[in-house]
Amino acid sequence: MNEHLNFDCFLGKRIHLGVCGSVAAYKSLDLLRMFRKAGIEVSVTLTDGAQEFIKGLSFEALGAFKVWERMFPTLDDTFGHLEPGQAADAMLIVPATASMLARMAHGLADEMLSCQSLAFRGRKLVAPAMNPAMWDAPATVDNCSVLAGRGVEFIGPDCGDVACGDHGKGRMAPLEAIYAAGLRAVAPDDMSDRHVLITLGPTREKWDAVRFWSNPSSGMMGASIAMAAWLRGAKVTVVSGPVNWWFPDDVEVIRVDSAQQMFDASMDVWPVCNTGCLTAAVADFKPVPHGEGKFKKEGRSSLGVEFECNPDILKTLGSIKREDQQLIGFAAETSNIMEAARGKLERKNLDMIVANPVNLPGAGFGASTNSVYVLDRAGRSEEWPNLPKTEIAWRIWDHLLLN
Repeated sequence: MNEHLNFDCFLGKRIHLGVCGSVAAYKSLDLLRMFRKAGIEVSVTLTDGAQEFIKGLSFEALGAFKVWERMFPTLDDTFGHLEPGQAADAMLIVPATASMLARMAHGLADEMLSCQSLAFRGRKLVAPAMNPAMWDAPATVDNCSVLAGRGVEFIGPDCGDVACGDHGKGRMAPLEAIYAAGLRAVAPDDMSDRHVLITLGPTREKWDAVRFWSNPSSGMMGASIAMAAWLRGAKVTVVSGPVNWWFPDDVEVIRVDSAQQMFDASMDVWPVCNTGCLTAAVADFKPVPHGEGKFKKEGRSSLGVEFECNPDILKTLGSIKREDQQLIGFAAETSNIMEAARGKLERKNLDMIVANPVNLPGAGFGASTNSVYVLDRAGRSEEWPNLPKTEIAWRIWDHLLLN
């Protein structure tokens, strides 16, 4: 479930992708596809080792420009070792071998990629991939410490099985982690002063041992908003209902089931946050529990279920909101959307509300797109047509930052 990573708002950005000799080198082709889909221009350099696994033509066929394979390609490209530093917003080396990490740490410039890295002054990220014994070797540990001290960002490695059959730390990080880190490296860093609380997904209100009251929320809108905030530099805490979205390791995810659990977790986190965006489809009511066991139908021709109120998370957070905090609410509606949004904005002391019709095709629960009406405390209102939820997420933060 990675639709919440499908951002396409990076037109004009450029990444230089370095590829080293590892069996994981083939994965860099998928990474190139992902960056190109996001609108990012990509140039590529392959080391001699990388070319034993994959050729530059494959990258060119997928839209990479330029692609370097050796130090001195042609007379009309004399300064190719300097070009990424002049044109790219970030450099990613995926996979990064022990040899390349050593070259970078010691400032060697005797082949194209290490030379380009030495001359590159922007953000540099590496995704190491090697045998666990090589990763744990004192020389590699020292080299990584030197590079981290110079600001090089490490993505992984993970622990797992490696190509030779050994098990341990050294396996290249998942592509989604590398891709997300690359997007963050070229995204605007305009939310780095914010700690954002996001609630997402449905809640499940238990009735008996096997049955619950819930709704079909997938949590994609909230997951997209959380990723958009993280990409723009925010510290993000997610309180998630029973859905399973991937997030970077430094996003705190608190998993809950019921509305009461979501309320308790949100109340714990809210005092240390300065921004909240509550997208979760929280059940307003919960059934009075039948009991600990499974309800049996034998001898019954009908069933009555009694309900009681759940706590109102959005209203409670709005009532204790400080002057330095901003709160965004969501309203899933089937009619009178604008009127309902205005009323909710005032009743719950919100800074902004996003209302969407859940009864229209391509909007609301389970869809990858949405149509919304946005209203803020300053009186600004906008209607956004059917758009990918990732784009709506990005626009929400654009709108809030204008306040």
